[in-house]
Amino acid sequence: MTGRVLGDRYEVIEKVGGGGMALVYKAKCRLLNRFVAIKVLRPEFTEDEEFVKKFRREAQSAASLSHPNIVGIYDVGTQDTNYYIVMEYIKGQTLKELIKSKGTLGVEYATNIAIQICYALDHAHKNNIVHRDIKSHNILIREDNSVKVTDFGIARAVSSSTITNTGNVIGSVHYFSPEQARGGYTDAKSDIYSLGVVMYEMLTGRLPFEGESPIAVALKHIQEEPEAPSKINPRIPKAIEAIILKCMEKEVSKRYNSAAEIINDLRQSLVMPNGDFVKKNKYTDENTRVIEPIRIIDMEEESENVEEPGSKVTNEGKEEKIIIDDYTVEPVLKLAEGSEKPIQKKRNMKFIVAAIFGGLLLALLLGGGILFVNSLFTVKEVAVPDILNNSEEEAREKLIPLSLILEVTERVFNKDIPEGSIISQNPKPNEKNKVTNPVKVVVSKGPRKVVVPSLVGESYDKVKLILEGEGLIEGTFDQEYSEYPNGFVIRQSINSGISVDEGTVIDYVISIGPEKFIMPSYIGANIEDVKTDLIIRDLILGNVSYDSSSEHPTDTVLEQSIKTGTEVSRKSVVDFVVNNYKPEPVPTSFKLHFTLPPELESMKVTVYKVQNEISSRIYESIHKSTDSPLDIPVSGEGNVIFEVYINDSLHKSVTHSF
Repeated sequence: MTGRVLGDRYEVIEKVGGGGMALVYKAKCRLLNRFVAIKVLRPEFTEDEEFVKKFRREAQSAASLSHPNIVGIYDVGTQDTNYYIVMEYIKGQTLKELIKSKGTLGVEYATNIAIQICYALDHAHKNNIVHRDIKSHNILIREDNSVKVTDFGIARAVSSSTITNTGNVIGSVHYFSPEQARGGYTDAKSDIYSLGVVMYEMLTGRLPFEGESPIAVALKHIQEEPEAPSKINPRIPKAIEAIILKCMEKEVSKRYNSAAEIINDLRQSLVMPNGDFVKKNKYTDENTRVIEPIRIIDMEEESENVEEPGSKVTNEGKEEKIIIDDYTVEPVLKLAEGSEKPIQKKRNMKFIVAAIFGGLLLALLLGGGILFVNSLFTVKEVAVPDILNNSEEEAREKLIPLSLILEVTERVFNKDIPEGSIISQNPKPNEKNKVTNPVKVVVSKGPRKVVVPSLVGESYDKVKLILEGEGLIEGTFDQEYSEYPNGFVIRQSINSGISVDEGTVIDYVISIGPEKFIMPSYIGANIEDVKTDLIIRDLILGNVSYDSSSEHPTDTVLEQSIKTGTEVSRKSVVDFVVNNYKPEPVPTSFKLHFTLPPELESMKVTVYKVQNEISSRIYESIHKSTDSPLDIPVSGEGNVIFEVYINDSLHKSVTHSF
């Protein structure tokens, strides 16, 4: 493929990558003199109609999107058996390569990357496009740290008619959502799950699930919970971990509803990295339950066999059990008519009664004697009642009727049990105990008294540690504008110095900065640093235009729409003019020397200069073979490539350093 010209316009220079469906080449557009990336369907798939459809769908899906964080599509074409897409050429590396080189990324850097990915997904989802293959390989990081999402090769438009997949599992298994692993319905929330995996990978340097086979990994996405990222990398803040785990919820309804929601939480995490602001979506579990079947009884048939409700009499006079509405009804014994026999009266009744009475009296006398002897040598045992949480007085009153004694073995502070009440008992409730052994108990002294510490002026991250150190509990917090910096406590529900019970909940209010503040100067600052600072100050980046000035470095701010020193409100939009000045190279020259093919009588000779990845035509003329050799004066700066074409075919390439 290298050296070929596609569409009479795109000259393929070199292979730069490839995926499961296509190969990616760097090419030069002869018409616009710029480098482009060309994705060409692999030859083994060109005869497969299904793959060709997927490849064309990539072009249709991606071409409808236009966003700074999405790789742009320029052209689509077919030549011979080659199906290709021409797209924006990005100079940089994939996020996967970046993670491999660094191991883990810094929290702020990874957050900035995640925000830009979310911007791309939010734009795609609003245009009813689901990527379905979000992974670190498909995230490109430019040299200026801006992010581009690429490879919509398996994306599809979501419409009301899109209900289920055709059964094919599409995507990269290590980044699969559970519904993708099942081969089921996928939507924007599938991309959100995959984004969670990418964030997990950026901050831990590893994937959440590994296995011996793709099936094993897919099953883990469905069945297992990932290891908490902070256990792998303790530097991961609480808020970021909560965002990742919410993205990776197994239940679709528990994930973020949109990429825009994730952006809000990621921005908040830059100000409050250990904040508890990530809210869990409510989920109602309506489980399927097994219901006992209702038995249908043929009443006419039953009436022939059952003479009375709840009983059944056979011809032989024997009683059987019957079942009505799943209940077993014990039968009442009834003898068939005529089977009852009269009871014969016994003779000498008085003699029999006297004999029985005498025998009972003798047995009682003998038994009483034995019991009396045993009582002399046996200690009585009784079941100990439950006296937990009772006061000492209540506990003694319960034990006295059982001849048991209460013994207090210890008195301790306890924030959950009122003062004077029983914390524990030995023996435990309902255990047997001899009346000679006391029931031993531990009694509460009530909650320990502690002095409330001062939280005002402390960073939000320190509040929980300060309160726990005093035996107090961190409550909820509100946010207000104030003169304090972002994330610092400005008020607490119980003032410092007051004595309270251990375990008391302390609520507080933190600052989100002043509602209005003095606009800082961004003149001379790099535009990327300015973007981050705007997020922290809760300002909105507006229009960015460009101008050229030799007095300032490239990519620095020349002008800002809100002047320095002006009072500005949060959420204000700020426009910038950024310097795109590039010094003019000092030209130097030399003569490009080459010979012409002797076999051609007449030919077109064209020379291109490639400098700073920009190609320009500097010479073109018709020559005869007798004109050989040619010496063409050329100029440039630094390392420059000169390409000589004979009749539009590359004849010679020369690199010269000026």
